[in-house]
Amino acid sequence: MCGIFGCILKTGKAAPIIHEGLKKLEYRGYDSVGFATIDSGALHVRKDAGRIDEVVERLEMEKMPGSLGIGHTRWATHGAPEMVNAHPHMDCEGRVAVIHNGVIENFMELKEELLQKGHNFTSRTDTEIIAHLIEEEMKEDVEMGEAILRALRNLEGSYALGIVSSTDPERIYVARNESPIVLGVSEHGTFCASDVPALLPYTNQVVYLRSGEFAVMDEDGFQIKNIQDGTSVVRELQEITWTLEMAEKQGYPHFMLKEIYEQPVSLRNALRLQQRYIDLLSAFMDRGRELFLMAAGTSYYACIAASYMFSRLSRLSTYPVIASEFIDQYGSSLGIDSVVVAVSQSGETYDTLQAIEHARMRAATVLGVTNTVFSTLSRRARAYISQQSGPEIGVAATKTFTSQLMVLAQLALRLARTKGKISQDEVDELDAKMQEIPDVVEEVLKRHGESIKDLVDKYAGEKLFVFLGRGISSATALEGRLKLLELTYIPSLAYPAGESKHGPISVIEDGVPVVFVCPRGNSRQNIVGSIMEMKARGARIISICEEGDKNIIELSDDVVEMPVGIPELLSPIPYIVPLQLFAYHLAVKKGLDPDMPRNLAKSVTVP
Repeated sequence: MCGIFGCILKTGKAAPIIHEGLKKLEYRGYDSVGFATIDSGALHVRKDAGRIDEVVERLEMEKMPGSLGIGHTRWATHGAPEMVNAHPHMDCEGRVAVIHNGVIENFMELKEELLQKGHNFTSRTDTEIIAHLIEEEMKEDVEMGEAILRALRNLEGSYALGIVSSTDPERIYVARNESPIVLGVSEHGTFCASDVPALLPYTNQVVYLRSGEFAVMDEDGFQIKNIQDGTSVVRELQEITWTLEMAEKQGYPHFMLKEIYEQPVSLRNALRLQQRYIDLLSAFMDRGRELFLMAAGTSYYACIAASYMFSRLSRLSTYPVIASEFIDQYGSSLGIDSVVVAVSQSGETYDTLQAIEHARMRAATVLGVTNTVFSTLSRRARAYISQQSGPEIGVAATKTFTSQLMVLAQLALRLARTKGKISQDEVDELDAKMQEIPDVVEEVLKRHGESIKDLVDKYAGEKLFVFLGRGISSATALEGRLKLLELTYIPSLAYPAGESKHGPISVIEDGVPVVFVCPRGNSRQNIVGSIMEMKARGARIISICEEGDKNIIELSDDVVEMPVGIPELLSPIPYIVPLQLFAYHLAVKKGLDPDMPRNLAKSVTVP
């Protein structure tokens, strides 16, 4: 979730404005910073890894000349957070500078083509290929805007782009596919940014570029075109009335709600992992006789769900383990045939790092899934994958859970294909369904984003909640309970439904709400019996089930109906979303801050 800012001023220097604009985007998270300005037809670029103020002061970036420029804060997804990987990136001739937020899916294929044509690359990023594609198109002697449009038509994936060139020193070019970018106009010039907060000190008159659009900025305004056919697009400016604090959250009252609604995008990015990384990690897994999925908190519940995926699809013995218990539970039995996948959003969780160090000393193969490139986990793992979900400001993890599950599902499916334990038709069908999950989550948010508040109003006074699920849905129940506990502090229990007779049923009395997670699948018939047992003891039943599931609906007091056709093995990804929304809105109703639950930290880096 990189930060982009650009401006063309009628008077004055752009660099100090770029600095201030990027400061307003610090909440997005970053590891490096860079500027590109143009003055008297010359392109100037300065960049490095580090904090904005420190890098700007050390490189004297505010002294960069020119009234036109772009700036960038990078959140690493391809290439370590180092100076060579910081944006802007340039072409071979040093005439084009590009900044980028997003993930280019086909960058490896494009890079191979460009290498064969003689282009030299200096970074390990996906972004740099865009500058070289533009350079290649410029050889056809077309004007800069046309060269950029032709280059964009080769890209697959998500992007928000800012582009400047010494060959066209009076314009900034911007483009969008999925990743956001906003244009602003004032009497002092024209601006662009990833988010509205960076624009508000200069203008509240803005236009949001839509996916598939391209804009040409000059000091008097901008023109918008469709990327595919080059046709002009007319769109009126709109006035932003948000405060700066509201703008940082894109109009949402809290970061957590913003991040819940970002999940369709973060899931699409998780599906854009380079296939070679999926192949590499699955090859390591294939060599092991046992697989340990090890994590803490929300990531551990993602591991529980993923253990069903690996066991069922690849027939590999798979054990989800809490990081703090890993050494005591399995430390002595680890060996060269053991594969340990450590899953950590930050890559810095203390218990996880202690456990992987022990595993390494026992000659086990350590792999990683993390959201932070060049974290301690990514450096110590034999190989790792970035989940590519961008920064998560809210302490209670939401898009972390769903993105990690999407990564682990892809690994499980790839391993199943390698081992040949299920048919190719089954693999293809599940893969097709997996590609649809971001759209399914988007539909769930549209259906239940507001209606879930009615459920919150009905159950706001309850003192105890119980969450139950069968099979893989037991992980969804556990994560749903964790969100409620973290945000509202209401005592709550979560169990596999088959275990409910061994303790939890003793707390059931008239009116106690019991939340059942019951997608269609192998475990669905058994969940009906569990619902009847709870209902017979006076529980109020809240069910999350497939739309039109008559038996479940008739037994329930309240129902959250989900889209039809979600495979049970993938159900935790969309089925957790209503539970995230329920916990969030209940916390708000109780007057609590969902972004900062008491006594909790985003990353536990101490024992």
